[in-house]
Amino acid sequence: MKTDLSTYTGEGVPGIFMKVKYLAWLLISNLFFLTNIPYPNSLKILLLRVFGAKVGNHVVIKPWVKIKFPWKLSLGNYVWLGEEVWIDNLSIIQIGDHACISQGAFLLTGNHNYKKKSFDLYTDGIILEDGVWIGARAVVSGGVHLGSHCVLTVASFTSKDLKPYTINQGNPAQVIKQREIN
Repeated sequence: MKTDLSTYTGEGVPGIFMKVKYLAWLLISNLFFLTNIPYPNSLKILLLRVFGAKVGNHVVIKPWVKIKFPWKLSLGNYVWLGEEVWIDNLSIIQIGDHACISQGAFLLTGNHNYKKKSFDLYTDGIILEDGVWIGARAVVSGGVHLGSHCVLTVASFTSKDLKPYTINQGNPAQVIKQREIN
């Protein structure tokens, strides 16, 4: 069997209302998020909430943060989103309190089924519990649940759940030790 992209049906393609909503979000995102202009966090949080995101208190959003669909995003209290974080949330992403997503990290909820001729799209959410730290340039794929206070180190990748209070490194990420917090 060979891949035949002409057979892709585009199931799940949004209707006109969602396309207009997404277009409005793209304009806002480009003006206020994908820029070096130091807009206050309070403005960014307000804009996310207007577009349906659930955002806790004291959230920090650095420049160049890319969020695909704010209405599919939940951020707890004291969440930090570093520069160039990319939240590609075709499905729900829930980030707990006191979580840190470092520079250039990528949360990816969609992929294609390479086993199907039509290369169908599938999506699955991501849950990051309280105190999770995603290192710079690390990647988390859909369907993953990261346990409380676990760490995914710089440039690591996971497509599997990570246990609480573990430090995980590599591609694929492996537990290298337990995380101790004083």
